[in-house]
Amino acid sequence: MKQTWQLLIGLLISAVFIYLALPGLHLSEVTAALRTANYWWILPGILVYFAGLWARSWRWHYTLRHLKTIPLRRLYPLICIGYFGNNVYPFRAGEVIRSYVLKQQEDVPISSSLATVLIERVFDGLVMLLFVFLALPFAPALPATYRNLVVLLTVLLLGATVVFVWMATQPIFMARVYGWCSARLLPTLVRPKIDAFYERFMVGLHSLSSRYDVLMIFGTSIIIWLMETVKYWFVMHAFEFQVSFLVLMLMNGLVNLATTLPSAPGYIGTFDTPGIETLAAFGVERNLAASYTFTLHAALWLPVTLVGAYYFWRAQLHWADFTRAQAQSVNS
Repeated sequence: MKQTWQLLIGLLISAVFIYLALPGLHLSEVTAALRTANYWWILPGILVYFAGLWARSWRWHYTLRHLKTIPLRRLYPLICIGYFGNNVYPFRAGEVIRSYVLKQQEDVPISSSLATVLIERVFDGLVMLLFVFLALPFAPALPATYRNLVVLLTVLLLGATVVFVWMATQPIFMARVYGWCSARLLPTLVRPKIDAFYERFMVGLHSLSSRYDVLMIFGTSIIIWLMETVKYWFVMHAFEFQVSFLVLMLMNGLVNLATTLPSAPGYIGTFDTPGIETLAAFGVERNLAASYTFTLHAALWLPVTLVGAYYFWRAQLHWADFTRAQAQSVNS
């Protein structure tokens, strides 16, 4: 029942974003721009994107190394499987499925690896905000809705960062607080499982206990998202408009912040509408902006989904493993 409601909420949010994008768009002009695009520019963009996935594998290797040293060649398929899960299954299930496969292949507890995934998401969000704040002074026409969203997410992500870093650097105090709360609030029957999950989760946060590690994770995250923005730049050259790299950084930041909201699988609507609005704010004709954004979305979604599906199949996984992964995320 809970998953059904989550799916319905995601579909509703996607529908709202699509509705917001429709005014001012003309299908004939959008398709005309799609017909005249030079799609060869997408190929170097795809190559850069997959290089960025390799960088993501290195970052995960780095955050996991206090748990187990795992070669990048074994983590890269799991990163792709994670993207496949996020793109075809609701509830961002890819984050859990890659930790589930890591448990199967490397015997790393799911709760510990999920803590490292949470660290990645927080630092991804911080980099997105950095991109946005660098470009916002040059975007006076950006709708107030997106500015307000940036402010809200800034507060949430900075708060999450402070909490995670503090938890990682104060394990003794955290253990006392957790022990006091669990003894008074948790039923006796479930407490052993929750206690074990808490301990493994705290182990997963260990990479935030060092300033050097925090700087390395943040620096790697910047490299990852700059490489993705390069893909935006390559795909832009397939269409008849030009904006600065800074504008594409702003677009990248806004669309990826918006995709943290619940949505239909593949981030339908939550990716497209902020992308169109950002380009329109910088003078790009709306139908042309829509053609570019739809093409970019497909170029980001399709290649990694196909590669992730291949690795998913090669790992002998099945659709039911998504449900098993979610069930085991608390117990492993």
